[in-house]
Amino acid sequence: MRKHYIDNLRSLAILILIPYHAAMAWNTWGEPNYMMFGQDRVLSSLIVFFSPFLMPLLFVLAGMSTKFALGKRTAGRFVLERVKRLIVPLVFGTLAFMPLMVFLADSHNCKYDGAFLSHYRVFFTKFTDLTGADGGFSFGQFWFLLYLFVISLLCLGIITLQKKVFAKAAGNPSLWIIVLFGLPVPFVSGLLKINGKGIVLYTYLFLLGYYVFANDAAVEKIRKLRFVFLALGLCFDLANIWLFLWSGASYEILNGITNDMTTWFMILALLGLGKEYMDNCGKLSSYLSKRSFAFFSLHYVILVVMQFLIAGAFKSNTMMLYSAPVLISYLLTFLLCEVFVRVPILSFLLGVKPVTNNGK
Repeated sequence: MRKHYIDNLRSLAILILIPYHAAMAWNTWGEPNYMMFGQDRVLSSLIVFFSPFLMPLLFVLAGMSTKFALGKRTAGRFVLERVKRLIVPLVFGTLAFMPLMVFLADSHNCKYDGAFLSHYRVFFTKFTDLTGADGGFSFGQFWFLLYLFVISLLCLGIITLQKKVFAKAAGNPSLWIIVLFGLPVPFVSGLLKINGKGIVLYTYLFLLGYYVFANDAAVEKIRKLRFVFLALGLCFDLANIWLFLWSGASYEILNGITNDMTTWFMILALLGLGKEYMDNCGKLSSYLSKRSFAFFSLHYVILVVMQFLIAGAFKSNTMMLYSAPVLISYLLTFLLCEVFVRVPILSFLLGVKPVTNNGK
């Protein structure tokens, strides 16, 4: 039986990416971004609020989905589907969308004055920090697809080995054991980080999704204490924001602790809340779930184009410069999603199933 709250949580997380990525243009800690408009602590607080748990949640959900996928597919078919769903849009997005985003970044941030087509050579020959903010090569948001593919294959090997050694892995731990699974998070979060993205942490969360959270009984235990986990997650999150942005001092160790605890307790809270309130499949839920991956691939290039075009008109008005591209990007992304999901070759390039005229 399909777990609709998994699809709904994934759709919600992906929808948040537009305001999240838009706010990065004002981050106060100097992280390179395609558009840089200055510094703003309020908008930076939005980033710091979501960053500890937004992408980690997606890896947990991916692990849960893998559990159900391997229940119906052979390992070989699973790998083939991962290639179609992850590698194809990774290559297409990197070749089709990233050169435009990086060209606009180079033009805005570094005053590049050459033509767009001539910048292709810069994109494929300039390798710096992989952010793309200086006109160099970047995977952009498609890093997620690359990580997810690598982690899926790695975990498939672990799962296959486990099945040979132990016929059945325990998947229904007590609530306190589930909570204690968060203890390794601070120790693995800093390992093998590339541009702030920890492959060890994401692998650990993926495996927890597969072995623990895919079990209905385990999620049911979390559901009963969803508001407790939410309260803890929000307390750690607000403390993290204050320590990092508003305290006026450096608390690196405390920041690390509050960040990691936010990651864990917000994941638990969202799984519990999702199970309680989002385990349904109405028209809106079905619509979003069929377009979430297309939305993921398309949203960022549209946002960067909008920010670039609107920057001149609202340069001194932060509220308008933030909100106008966000609202327009939502509209245009959904419109472009309709084009991509209804044209078979385009839906293939984004790794999504084509949608027919009747919406199925």
